[in-house]
Amino acid sequence: MNVASDRDGLDAGPFDTWLTQFTSSLRGGRGNVVPCGNCVGCCVSSHFVHVRPQDTQALRRIPRHLLVRAPGLPPGHKLLGFGTDGSCPMLRQSQCSIYEHRPGTCRDYDCRVFAAAGLLASGPEDSAINQRVRRWRFSYATKHDQDTHQAVKDAAAFIQQQASHFPDARVPMAPGDIAILAVKAHAVFLEIDSNQTPQQVAQAIIRANHDFGDAMSRSGH
Repeated sequence: MNVASDRDGLDAGPFDTWLTQFTSSLRGGRGNVVPCGNCVGCCVSSHFVHVRPQDTQALRRIPRHLLVRAPGLPPGHKLLGFGTDGSCPMLRQSQCSIYEHRPGTCRDYDCRVFAAAGLLASGPEDSAINQRVRRWRFSYATKHDQDTHQAVKDAAAFIQQQASHFPDARVPMAPGDIAILAVKAHAVFLEIDSNQTPQQVAQAIIRANHDFGDAMSRSGH
């Protein structure tokens, strides 16, 4: 699903700055400073929040009965669920009651990645997030920045439309995962050769994803 146009735009900031910061966040650096304003879309969209062992301040403030063990992860990793209305239980009067001590998952969440990839979050429960996504507008200092943004969009479109060309058709299905892979592999589409087959492009995306992971390992994350 692609981002629809919206006349009521919202400044997402310079694209090159956003991309640098978002990439750093993916590699374990500090999360982006997202200009959320009064938006609490991600807090009311029936999302489970991964609370890591290192989120010590959050763990001290979230009541234990609200946390369950995160399936498939080592002991100490927890999930914070949501209420019957889809809201995070730590949301009080439309504000996060533990904002200064919120988990890293919340700090890292940046719905601008959907706008960067030309996608919308999936599901009717994400309507509040998508209202925001439709409004984001990046700015560009250079044509290269515009080309880079287009490369992220092209990568996301390829992953969505050419899944059969990946080994065993193993590609992300969730829009958020597609958008993140598109960010990691966007350079493939800055250097793409028109003579490359879809299979070769798919292999280049896989290599870019692996290289990104290797860079994370070298940086100690």
